[in-house]
Amino acid sequence: MGDRTFLDWPFFDDRHRAFAADLDAWVGTTDAMGLHGDHDLDGDCRSILKALAGGGWLRNAIPDAAGQLDVRTLCLTRETLARRSGLADFVFAMQGLGSGPISLFGTGDQKARWLPGVARGETIAAFALSEPDAGSDVAALSTSARRDGDSWILEGSKTFISNGGLADRYTVFARTGEAPGAKGLSAFVVDADTPGFEIVERIPLMAPHPLATIRFNACRIDGDRLLGAPGEGFRIAMATLDVFRSTVAAAALGFSRRAFDEAASRTVSRNLFGAPMSDLQLVQASLADMALKIDASALLIYRAAWLKDQGAPRVTREAAMAKLYATDEAQAVIDAAVQLFGGLGVVSGHPVERLYREIRALRIYEGASEVQKIVIARQALAAMAGGGHG
Repeated sequence: MGDRTFLDWPFFDDRHRAFAADLDAWVGTTDAMGLHGDHDLDGDCRSILKALAGGGWLRNAIPDAAGQLDVRTLCLTRETLARRSGLADFVFAMQGLGSGPISLFGTGDQKARWLPGVARGETIAAFALSEPDAGSDVAALSTSARRDGDSWILEGSKTFISNGGLADRYTVFARTGEAPGAKGLSAFVVDADTPGFEIVERIPLMAPHPLATIRFNACRIDGDRLLGAPGEGFRIAMATLDVFRSTVAAAALGFSRRAFDEAASRTVSRNLFGAPMSDLQLVQASLADMALKIDASALLIYRAAWLKDQGAPRVTREAAMAKLYATDEAQAVIDAAVQLFGGLGVVSGHPVERLYREIRALRIYEGASEVQKIVIARQALAAMAGGGHG
């Protein structure tokens, strides 16, 4: 780990500092963390999952013995993994997000039934929300679920589903019609081998991650697959994103830190005009801007995580600010790193070239930057009107 001084901030307890040090040491000695999915995406994901499970790190993707998700630990995990491997971060993140609705809203029986396999790496999880015509506007989704006796029957399609085609179990959001719009959605748990569930296509990305379009054709699931009550799906989705948006920001922070470390090392070791590049004021200004963006991102991220861990029921504004700022500024930090490397920075497979491809999707998924601005503005206006925020 490069800069460790942020761990001295009051957002963290000693257990977080010890955890970060242990994970960083483990990441540096584990071969699977260097896999990138360039040739065998699914195989590399499974290898990384096995390594994370073997190291015991996946236990942090689900609630602890007290039933709590520690958001600071989730963020530290994603930041640390992302510094080494975007694919490793992805694998861990999807175990958390894919099972997040179960962790937050499942009954005791549902948690006992489905979460241990996630922590052991025996079950690969996925979060199925987006649709061809309903991404940012969740209330507009059209996948439906209708009652049929003690069962539910799902119909419709989802797209850009992370771990699609690889996951064993999907948390699926569908319209059950209790009310118009957002109030008529519900959440279900669907196994990949359920009749009527199919993978329509795999979607290749600029930075290899498993994504797919999935379809439900008269897909029948048992009644106990419903999470929460009918009509609570939108609340379940938003509360889950409230937790995990901060972790997306943390992944972006990990990318930023790696880009800064690579760039700083390059400018110190390479001579230009008879002196190290780092002696040039323009280079120093670029590095200063990068360092400022990194620290500002970290402050926003760990404020949101700390607030959630202190028991705040919602951290909507804080999580949106963290995700918006950290992902947008990570793009700028990585771009600056590429510029400092010159031609070497755009060579395929170079660390900063890989980071350049990895960061772009983070400004889109789990709420695009534009959506985060809407969220922040609405929260700010509500606070002015006396409605509070967070």
